[in-house]
Amino acid sequence: MPPATATTLASCNALLASLARSGRPAQALRAFRDMLARGVTPDHFTLPPVLRCCALTGAAGLAASSHALAVKLGAQGNLFVASALVLCYAGLSNLADARRLFDGMRERDAVLWTSMLSAYAQGGEPNAALRFFGGMVAAGMELDAVVMVSLLLACGQLGWRRHGRSVHAACVRRFLGMPLSLGNALVDMYVKCGDFVFAERVFAGMPRRDVISWSALILGHGLNGRSDVALELFDRMVTEGVQPNSVTCLGALSACAHSGMVDRAYAIFEGMKRRGIEPELKHYSCMADTLGRAGRVVEAVKLIEEMPFEPDEAMLGGVLAACRVHGEIDAAERVSKRLMDMYPGKSGYYMSLANIYSDAGRYSDAERIRGFMKEVKVNKLPGYSSVELDVEYMCLADRKSE
Repeated sequence: MPPATATTLASCNALLASLARSGRPAQALRAFRDMLARGVTPDHFTLPPVLRCCALTGAAGLAASSHALAVKLGAQGNLFVASALVLCYAGLSNLADARRLFDGMRERDAVLWTSMLSAYAQGGEPNAALRFFGGMVAAGMELDAVVMVSLLLACGQLGWRRHGRSVHAACVRRFLGMPLSLGNALVDMYVKCGDFVFAERVFAGMPRRDVISWSALILGHGLNGRSDVALELFDRMVTEGVQPNSVTCLGALSACAHSGMVDRAYAIFEGMKRRGIEPELKHYSCMADTLGRAGRVVEAVKLIEEMPFEPDEAMLGGVLAACRVHGEIDAAERVSKRLMDMYPGKSGYYMSLANIYSDAGRYSDAERIRGFMKEVKVNKLPGYSSVELDVEYMCLADRKSE
């Protein structure tokens, strides 16, 4: 290879690696395309950061092209490239191809085994992850902190507290001190298994904590109705100078929803924007839920209509349930229309509106909805009575009466 070309390839590889490490995957992929357009032939150092960026951006087409390029260059057998391919396909939710690649490797090192284990754990296949771990142990692979993190993720997904505690014990024996990633994984595992005592014990004993440590506890407490604890942790975190992220804010908003703290929810929601955190659909859903539970249904509907996303069925269904509990007929009509447009064949939303009209004594409107259902041939599900349709509202009604 002429020296000029070697220098060009080295500089391209350095740029790609830098962009990938600094969290700019889209820019890295543009640089890769530019590199190919200039006629610079990649090598086995080029492909791993490109494949990681393909997974991060969902660029399945470019990932397949890069895989083909790896085969053409004879780089697929390189362990670093193979590991990157495994993780890339896993990141694109293609675990079958990831495993096929793994099985096709003549040589497998600890990095490749760990990549496949992480792929199963992060891809929502905890049982497969634990079975794969058995093979990893049988093959005599080193069990480092990355492996333990994947095992804890699998145990948390399955709710296997006993197995998680065994992994915890192994971590204590194997590692001096507690690496941050491992401490975070332990907190997350105990939270998912519902063992908040151990989660807080691990958290308190961590030599260093970051936003992920705090967020795991806050989200867990928030989603499990421990609102006071979640919000107290949120305040402590901010006081200690740790900036919240989108997960932290979701946990705090969930806590507000469970405790009916509308003003606090608005403060957190607006604080996200000031911190440069763009609210996602799940944050808007939490806000709508908070408003609906507090009886501020009209505000919830206004929030939905003005947000920059299309609402999903769960969000609209929750607000519709709140409309019935609080007798907000106008809001119910607006929400029902959207649900009927989205799911014209679902009888439940027609029946819900009919029941809301009946509750308000507007029996002619209720009959009109039932007549319309017959006209457009939307029938109640077999064996699904209007009494059963009311079940979804019982919890909300109970909350209103408390």
